[in-house]
Amino acid sequence: MHPVYNISLTRLKEFIRRPEAVFWVYFFPILMVLVLGIAFRNQTQEVFSVDVIEGPHSQMLKQHLDESLQIDATIISLEESRKRLRVGKTTLAISAADATDGRSIEYLLDPKRPGAIEARGIVDDQLQSSMGRNDVFTARQTEFDEPGGTFVDFLVPGLLGIGLMGGGMWGVGFAIVDMRIRKLLKRYMATPMRRSDFLISMILSRLVFMVPQVLLLIVVSYFVFDYRVYGNLLAVGVLVSLGALEFAAIGLVVGARARTLETASGLMNLVMLPMWTLCGAFFSYERFPEMFHPLIKLLPLTPIIDSLRGVMMEGESLFSQWPEIAVMAAWTVIPFVVAMTIFRWRD
Repeated sequence: MHPVYNISLTRLKEFIRRPEAVFWVYFFPILMVLVLGIAFRNQTQEVFSVDVIEGPHSQMLKQHLDESLQIDATIISLEESRKRLRVGKTTLAISAADATDGRSIEYLLDPKRPGAIEARGIVDDQLQSSMGRNDVFTARQTEFDEPGGTFVDFLVPGLLGIGLMGGGMWGVGFAIVDMRIRKLLKRYMATPMRRSDFLISMILSRLVFMVPQVLLLIVVSYFVFDYRVYGNLLAVGVLVSLGALEFAAIGLVVGARARTLETASGLMNLVMLPMWTLCGAFFSYERFPEMFHPLIKLLPLTPIIDSLRGVMMEGESLFSQWPEIAVMAAWTVIPFVVAMTIFRWRD
C-alpha cells in the first residue's frame, strides 16, 4: 500500500481506540453549544432587578414599578443596595430625592455595567407613565421572531473554528510528538517512506476526523436550538476543509521538533490561548480597540470564523469570502513548507 494511505489508516484506527480523544474532538464542542446555548437562549424579555431605597415614598415607587413585567423591584436599605450593586446582584437603585411628594427621582447605577442604562430607561419610562405623563403619540410594537439572530447562530461557527483549531493542533502536532517519544518515528525513518508522505498522511487523516465533527455539531444545533444554515452547504464544506488544512499545517510545525509532551503542550497553548479570546469565537472581536482589528484578522482562527459566519448566518457566497480564504491559504502553505524544512524523524 502507498505510505500516505497506510499511515492515514493507522491514524484513524489509533484515534478510534482512544475514547478520550473521541470525546474531546466530537462531544466536547456539542457539550459547549448545549451549555452556552441554554445559558444565553433568547428570552421573551429581560427582567431587571431594581432596588428601591427605603424612605417615605419607597412603597409608592415599588407599586409603580410592579406594573412593569420587566422590573423586579425590591425595597432595601441604601447600604445593602450599594453592596448588591458592587457584586452585580442588582442593576440599579432608585430613591425619592424629594421628601414631600416623591416626584423627584434619583438613580444610583454603574453606567459601565451591562444593562444598567437600558434598565434606567425602562424604570424612568414606567415611573413617568404611572405618575401621569401624557404621551404625544401612541406607539405600537410588532415582534420580529425569525431564526438566525440567536446567540447559538453566532456561537456555532465560532465553535466550529475552535474545534478545527484544537483538532489540528492536538490531532496532528501532539500526535507527532507522541510518536517521537514512543520511538515510532525512528522506525518510520528506516522505511522507504518520504517525509512528505508522512506529513501529508497526518493532514489527510485530520480531514477525515473533521467530517463527523462538523456534522454532529450542526445536526445537534438544528434539533435542539432550531439552528439554520442560510448559505450554500458546499461553500461551508470548502471553508471547513480549508480551516482543517490550515491548523493541521500549523500543528505540523509545532510537532516538527518538539521532543517532550510538555514542550508540545506549552507551544500549543501559546498558539491557541490568544486566539480563544481575540478571534471572536464567543464574542465579536470588534469590542477590542479598532487599531488591533487588522492584526486580529491576520490570526489563523479569525478568517475561518468570519467566513463561516458570513456563509452560514448571512447566506453570502463563497467568492465573497476571498480575503479570508487568502489568509487561510497562506496559513496552510507557509507552515507546511516550514514543517517540511525543519521536520526530523528523530531527536
